[in-house]
Amino acid sequence: MGSRFEITAVADSKEIAQDAVLASIQEIERIEALISSWQEDSQTSGINRQAGIRAVRVDKELFQLIERSKKISNLTQGAFDISFASMGRLYTFDREEHPLPSSAELEQRISKINWQDILLNHEEMSVFLKQKGMKIGFGGIGKGYAANKAKELIQNMPGVHGGLINASGDLIAFGETNKKGGWPIQVADPKDKLKSIGWLEIENMSVVTSGDYEKFFTNNNLRYAHIINPKTGLPSTGIKSVTVICPDAEIGDALATSIFILGKTEGIQLVNTLKNIEALIITDQDEIVTSRHLILNRY
Repeated sequence: MGSRFEITAVADSKEIAQDAVLASIQEIERIEALISSWQEDSQTSGINRQAGIRAVRVDKELFQLIERSKKISNLTQGAFDISFASMGRLYTFDREEHPLPSSAELEQRISKINWQDILLNHEEMSVFLKQKGMKIGFGGIGKGYAANKAKELIQNMPGVHGGLINASGDLIAFGETNKKGGWPIQVADPKDKLKSIGWLEIENMSVVTSGDYEKFFTNNNLRYAHIINPKTGLPSTGIKSVTVICPDAEIGDALATSIFILGKTEGIQLVNTLKNIEALIITDQDEIVTSRHLILNRY
């Protein structure tokens, strides 16, 4: 998935913990083979190749992931949209200065982005992208889904009492840890990712952080993050990082992506309507905005 995964298991023995880690790796690799739009033989690539031509039968697991993705698109009024992949490789997020695409090119690309044109047939378990040139990709939800599945797998292994899956900032923890108060999770400082602005203590929860400090480019001294606005085709601006705390890493991943697009005001308003979900936003002006009930331990 182009990301670093770190897996921790608390178990009765070192051998059981190692088995849990290896099982997690195999599960993550299995999911990547299913959802990757980079691997030509994946079902996702098959859907993209047949865009505007015919529906493609897929495994129930992928079908349901796409179905849930569409529900989040509806919840966020299109701020989250897996058909953003129709933008292709239009941008290079290499921290360098780059020109923006022309308005004509952007218009042509965004004409292919529309989550409502992802048609699902429950009887045939098939997916059809209505327009030629449409593509789907799981860059805004896939890591969270993989973290969830790896957690579910090792949580049910005999002799495993706790664990943490960290998918490059999309993490989920469960069960026992050797520290009091649950798993301590630091929230990175966007100005220096080796430092943190504070920490959270979680039990059986996920903490998902998306930031612009690793993948971005600049144009006229304005920094553009790697998260693309499905409605404009432009990368997001104005927010440095978003952290979402909730029981489900997949939902947290998708919401963190959405908040980058919605912005601080609409993003926090959305989170405040959702149960058992909190968020923290750091703007490009270093303003910290939090949801109603978030408790952040400060240094």
